[in-house]
Amino acid sequence: MITTDNKESRINVTVFGEFTLADYKEFEEVANYKVQFEGPVSLLFDLREMNGFTVDMALEEIRFARAHAHDFARIAILTDDQWVTWSAWLSKFFVDADVRVFEDTDDAEAWLGGIETPVA
Repeated sequence: MITTDNKESRINVTVFGEFTLADYKEFEEVANYKVQFEGPVSLLFDLREMNGFTVDMALEEIRFARAHAHDFARIAILTDDQWVTWSAWLSKFFVDADVRVFEDTDDAEAWLGGIETPVA
């Protein structure tokens, strides 16, 4: 299950439990709309409550990232999971957005707002 919160030029996504293809499609709808009407947007993915993901969701994420390589400004990922951190690093090859991983919400929010924070 996911929740999305739309802000100006930004989308906040929180994932609870298993991240499924249906969840990702919900995110895609919001992202496509925002990009179409606002241009490049920033993302905050809170994955601290995620306990896994489906293979079809992972494949869709790669497809979507390749199709929207220039549509995102900054992507902040909240997690303390090393596997998720590694996959976030890998996603940098598919998008030209600045992607960073954070453990603290305030640091992620500040960075998305333009305040530089040390890279973890």
